[in-house]
Amino acid sequence: MTAAAGLSEPRVIPHLDMDAFYASVEQRDQPALRGRPVIVSSPPTQRGVVGAASYEARKFGVRSAMPSVTAGRLCPSGVFVRPRMEADQAESRAIMALVRQGAGKHIQQVSVDEAYVGISARAPAGSPDARLESALPLARELKARIRQERQLIASIGLAPNKLLAKLASDFEKPDDLTLIRESEKVAFLRPLPVRSLHGVGRVTEEVLVRAGLRTVGDLQDHRGDLRALVGSWGPELKRFAFEQDDRPLDFGEEVKGISSENTFLRDIDDRPTLRACLWEQAQELAGKLTRHRLSAGTVQMNVRCGDFTTLTRQWSVEEAVQEAREIYRLGCWVLGREKLVNRPLRLLGLGVSGLREAQAWQLPLVFPA
Repeated sequence: MTAAAGLSEPRVIPHLDMDAFYASVEQRDQPALRGRPVIVSSPPTQRGVVGAASYEARKFGVRSAMPSVTAGRLCPSGVFVRPRMEADQAESRAIMALVRQGAGKHIQQVSVDEAYVGISARAPAGSPDARLESALPLARELKARIRQERQLIASIGLAPNKLLAKLASDFEKPDDLTLIRESEKVAFLRPLPVRSLHGVGRVTEEVLVRAGLRTVGDLQDHRGDLRALVGSWGPELKRFAFEQDDRPLDFGEEVKGISSENTFLRDIDDRPTLRACLWEQAQELAGKLTRHRLSAGTVQMNVRCGDFTTLTRQWSVEEAVQEAREIYRLGCWVLGREKLVNRPLRLLGLGVSGLREAQAWQLPLVFPA
């Protein structure tokens, strides 16, 4: 990653995150859905996978990437609506255009509904908090313009680095505006669960909790070597616990996606063989995502038949995935929903895109197919 030229240190980094984006677009465009538990997915009777859930649905435990039958069981009053990917992409472009108009060109868009903004802010010598506070009017203006012009709600976090800015935007969602001052940042982190830190996923959390490290404060106070628990990542985890994050914003070309393909020696439609192939591909992609600390918002299937007819289908989720079993489940569902295996296949391909910085770095773990 490379920081943009022309941004002088010290910086203020706002993190903008649209609230329940996919579901909120549906509620805006269909007034009858406002205030109701909206689940963006095929109906549970059609074995769908949840792409997004409104805050009303999340209260029932509905989350992205779960089977729609599970969502229907958790939220019997849920309103299932099919996704409109083209409309969502168009809405994303309109929102990011507003951000660029208000904050300038230094934007790292990390997903369809999420972006960091790099701005320079001057303050009197010895007044780092005043520098951060000087960005509050810009943040309020961005939120107001998005509400007024797009009829959607955004949360914004203001902080001196990416780690804290992301935590700030998540702190009191929805419709959040949180500033983490220089004088408050270590204390702000102390009560948070270890899972809140960038890089701590479910598996790493379990390792830390077993060692008695449940909060960021526990990590701050820990006198042992964290490498004994999380390997070579230990020193960086310790720095994160003390809010030290020097990752620059990346304003260059983003990596669009990664994929894995298998061409068979003979055309095949044997389901167990195809599932085994898909599972290996999911593990390969999950490994690459983990190594680069990325997660993916879209899973894509490619198939090629014996006559070289090629079909591509995809599915997007609001909460990005990283684990092999999540990628595998979504891939299987896309294959089934689109009836892509209706004759022997010459090629099977699995890909992920909509890449963003992962909020869940995992220790290596293999899940059974």
